This record gives sequence, C-alpha cells and structure tokens, in this order.
Amino acid sequence: MISATKPWITIPTELIGSLPRTTTLLEGQQSYKAGHISINQLDVLQDKAVRQTLIELEKTGPGQLTDGEQAKPSFLIYPIAPLYPYAYSFDDIVDCFTITFSDGHQRTLPRLIKAPFRYGKYAVDYLRKAQQYTRRQIKQAVISPSALSNVYPQATISGYSREQFLDDLINEVEKDIRLCLEAGVDKIQMDFTEARLSLKIDPSGELLDKFIQLNNRVLDRFNNNPEYLNKLGVHICPGGDRDSHHSLNVDYTLVLPRVFNLHATNFYLSLASERDRTRSLAVIRTYIQPHQRVFIGVINPTDARVETAEQVCDRILEAVRFIPIEQLGTTDDCGYAPFADDETTTRAKCYDKIRARVDGTRMAERILNTRK
Repeated sequence: MISATKPWITIPTELIGSLPRTTTLLEGQQSYKAGHISINQLDVLQDKAVRQTLIELEKTGPGQLTDGEQAKPSFLIYPIAPLYPYAYSFDDIVDCFTITFSDGHQRTLPRLIKAPFRYGKYAVDYLRKAQQYTRRQIKQAVISPSALSNVYPQATISGYSREQFLDDLINEVEKDIRLCLEAGVDKIQMDFTEARLSLKIDPSGELLDKFIQLNNRVLDRFNNNPEYLNKLGVHICPGGDRDSHHSLNVDYTLVLPRVFNLHATNFYLSLASERDRTRSLAVIRTYIQPHQRVFIGVINPTDARVETAEQVCDRILEAVRFIPIEQLGTTDDCGYAPFADDETTTRAKCYDKIRARVDGTRMAERILNTRK
C-alpha cells in the first residue's frame, strides 16, 4: 500500500500596513502645510511615494503588498481629515479624546461638531491608486468603528443623539470595507489598537466589551458572504508610534480572551514586543476558534535592532507548540509609521525587518516540513 504524501506546510505572512513616508513626501507635506504648494501638487508627490513603495516592497519577497499608507495622514483619521475644520474641531481640547504614549507624546482626535457623521475619504481610493502600480495583490487597512466612536463629544449634539451617530458610523465603516472588497482587495484589516488601551482607561473591561460589540455590528454585515468573511481581519497591538507604546503595560492576557469574541476570521496579534510570549500563546490556544487564523507578530517595529531570520524562525517554532499550523500566520507587531510624521525608523531598516520576517517564515516552513 502506497501512503499518501502529506501536503506541504505553508505559513502565510502579511505586512500590517504603514511605512515611513518618503523624504520627498515628508518635505512636500511640510510645504503644503506652509501654503507653498497646492493640494494637487501634494497629490502628485503622494502618487510617486506609493509607486516607489510598491516597487521597493516587491523586492522583499513574494506575497501581497500594501501601499505603505503613504497618502494617509494617519491610520486613524484618514476618513475624517478632509472634513477639518468644517465638521470637526480641536478647540475644546479637554473634550477631545487624547492618547498618551510611554515617551510622553500625545495624539488627539478632534470632536464632531456638525451632524451627521460622514466620511470624507474612503480607503478604496488608496486601494485603487495602488492597484494601478502593481499586479500583485493588495491588502488594505481600515479604521475600526470603536476608534472613531471617540469623536462624539461628551455632551450630545443638539438634534443628533449618540445612538444616531453610532448608526451612521456603522454604515460608513461598512461602506469603507465593502467598497474595498468590491474593488478586489486581497485582505481587509480593521485596526483595533484601542482594544488594549481600553483596559488602561477602564480596567473593568466594560469599555472593551462595548468596543467589541460595536465592531461586531460591522463584521456581522458580512456574515452572509463566506468569501468576504475570509478576507476580513482585526489587528490588535499596544499602539506603536515614535518607538513607544500607549498600552504595552496593560496585561495582554486580560485582553486576548475578549478579542476572540470578535466575529472575524483573521487576527493580527502583536507578540514580538511581549516579555512573556509563552503566556500569551497559551491564552490564544485556549480561545482561538476552529475557523480562525492568528497572524502572530514576529517583528517588533519599535525595536531599533533588526531581527534575524533565525530569530523569526524560533518565534514561529515556539508558536506552533500552541497554535495549529493550519491556523497560523506571521506578521509585524504594528505598522512602521501609523502617523504620517513618524520618522523614527528609516525605510531601509523597515525593509530589512520585513525581509527577516519573510525569510524566517520560509525557514520555519522548511523545518516543519522535514519533521512530517
């Protein structure tokens, strides 16, 4: 009797999204803010940065690409930034949702001042632009409704209740995702970096549960389409920006059990920056569901050191002790420059880290296949 050959083990690997903006684009952004160039001139610089980024990413290995979020002002406020200052205000800073990072710097969301809530920009515009410059599959990141729910002021807007706002928010996030899916995106990644932060704000977990319920209202609108569901994922991290974090000091094992209550297929979970990866992996093993895949972070973008392929491989071999190989993937802990002005890491170093992830993942594949 001839035994059937076991299929070759493959481990998918994906980029989270952002890369530092090109030097030319950074200079162009400053010139635009100073009124020295027009929005059309800035658009040209953004297009060139997207094209350059795709060309450079293609050299890091096979697989899908992102546009490096070159044209986004940030992963967080891209849908509403075009509406400043018409519909949003930073004037009452006390009433604005502010995130403080471990090095002391802050990022602030504006407050909605004019109803109804609407997007001024959809992620599909970035996707279509990138699709013009490559034949490879494109992944697109979108912001979660839970993040944008924080733009509603503490005091209600006259004639526009928070419930009405949330209904409009859900509709807009659904549209943001659906347009990308209809345009042929390879994967959609919902950035939910406030998951861990929520336990810092509210250790009871009530806020995190509300955030998850809100995000599920969007995800559930795709549950009748298995093809779309397989393309949807959620990203969780401690918020990397300027080589610091906003919630790395929050116990990850308190977050992870609730995370798997999200009605998503793919989970992009930071792990390389954790001091005790084994403890987190044990929690993932307990709560992961059979239809879900976990892309574990094997690269720490906030670490100045470039990981080796061997280090990445070791982290994967550690993970397969806890996660079934058919449910495992690899990624980076976070984007490399989620905000447009983040210049803490060079683009060259980012590409070195990405190559280490790709090469280390292939190395782990070879080892695992020899063990069959």
